[in-house]
Amino acid sequence: MNTPGAPAKPARPRLRILDEDDDDPVLSTINLIDVFLVVIGMLLIAVINNPMNPFADDKVTIIRNEGKPDMEIITKEGSKVTKFKSSGASGEGDGEKAGTAYRMKDGSMVYVPATAP
Repeated sequence: MNTPGAPAKPARPRLRILDEDDDDPVLSTINLIDVFLVVIGMLLIAVINNPMNPFADDKVTIIRNEGKPDMEIITKEGSKVTKFKSSGASGEGDGEKAGTAYRMKDGSMVYVPATAP
């Protein structure tokens, strides 16, 4: 409180930091940049986890449309990628019977080699 005859205290400036920042368009731009950085990070993680990642040295085989006429088999060994496309026709060629395969009741397969003639 001011007493009569005493010098007046200078008024303290009010801190209005939040009011000034609300109108700054640069802050919304910085927030957008942060969002884009997060999205880019997520995309990089998705590329690294992709089995056909060009930087992975593993052997990978992918079968698309299994059992259908347009089936495709993609194999990757190191940096070499090979695609095999089905023609939809049954296999033909010269050869001899190598054995017989049986499907068991539990779904497993048993291969019995043919006896030599």
